[in-house]
Amino acid sequence: MREIEKNLNGKGMRIGIVQSRFNPAVCEGLLASCCMQLVKNGVSEDDITLATVPGALEIPLVLQTMAQSGKFDALIALGAVIRGDTFHFEIVCNESARGVGEVQLHSGVPIANAILTTDTDEQAEVRMNIKGAEAALVAIEMVNLLKEIA
Repeated sequence: MREIEKNLNGKGMRIGIVQSRFNPAVCEGLLASCCMQLVKNGVSEDDITLATVPGALEIPLVLQTMAQSGKFDALIALGAVIRGDTFHFEIVCNESARGVGEVQLHSGVPIANAILTTDTDEQAEVRMNIKGAEAALVAIEMVNLLKEIA
């Protein structure tokens, strides 16, 4: 059996990031840890493009536009949806995740989804550094995996 090994070398990759501006402290933390990990794994800062949007529901449309541009090897979605007192939390969580998944499947461009969905601000703050870095690694790994399969 031939097994494709994990490859986390991001050298030469062009990465697009779409970040929500809602819950700014958490989203900035996600972005900082994501970019730090991308650079640590060989992605040039010049090859990282950031687009910001008002909230999580706007992320999929910008991801789709970036995917269709042909300018990016992978995309990363960054955001934070923190539970409030209304049903709106479930709608935003479900629809943003569905939209990100649809863009990935329809475009063939890998997308690392780091839109946090938490009950409290504290939970989001604990997860932001880990999830931002994980999203960077997912994006790099998926680009390399798809290249190896093709």
